[in-house]
Amino acid sequence: MKESSACVLDRMTQSENVKPRRKSENLWLNLLFNAVIPAVILSWFTRRTLLGPKVGLVVALLFPLSYGLYDMLKRKTLNSLSVVGFVSTLLTGGLGLMEMKGFWFAFKEAALPVVVGLAIPLSLRTRQPLVRTLLYNDQVLNTDRIQNALETRGTVPEFERLLAWASWWLAVPFVVSGAVNFLLALWLLPVESGTEQFARQLGKLQLWTWPTTVVPAGAAVFYILFTMLKGIERITGLKGEELFHPARAESRARATNGNGGR
Repeated sequence: MKESSACVLDRMTQSENVKPRRKSENLWLNLLFNAVIPAVILSWFTRRTLLGPKVGLVVALLFPLSYGLYDMLKRKTLNSLSVVGFVSTLLTGGLGLMEMKGFWFAFKEAALPVVVGLAIPLSLRTRQPLVRTLLYNDQVLNTDRIQNALETRGTVPEFERLLAWASWWLAVPFVVSGAVNFLLALWLLPVESGTEQFARQLGKLQLWTWPTTVVPAGAAVFYILFTMLKGIERITGLKGEELFHPARAESRARATNGNGGR
């Protein structure tokens, strides 16, 4: 009974020391409103038979703008991803309104990944660094538990250096992807836009994008995430499943036990 009472007392003490959970943004809604929907509108709905280039650009801009304002009112902080989404949509959509040829079309293809890549380390000076949205996100990681472990061990400064490292290296695949897109567009696209040959080459450009930028950039982001998680384990003392939310860890354990029982 004494051991049981001690355990109960210890759990009560730990629960008192846990900080109240702060309001967190939804990662998927964030990406959907600030990146996916504007990109889809600019790619498919700016044809003259649908919204047209000008109306399409305005509609695409409304999504990051409205989500950023909503998030600011709800969480009292500026959403860095909304700012990046608005600027990149304005840049790519604005350039799309021009009759671009050669160099400027290649510049448009490079604009979005370069803007995102540069924004990631620059956002470290804001209250909401992009690395916390893209990698260190409360939707995936148990950030409250990690923060408590960091404060207990006195390793918060080391953790901030780890996030800074991840931010700078996360910028690299985006900037490199932009440079590769620029070179591919110069190589594949003819000078005259709006022709049948231009449309065929544009499809070829999209095909080449996967092996030259998407796959390598995805592998680089996975490596950065893996290294960051290992660094968090080292400076917090937490291991594997302990970095994630208890509900997810328990569901994984139940799935493992269920498969074992069979």
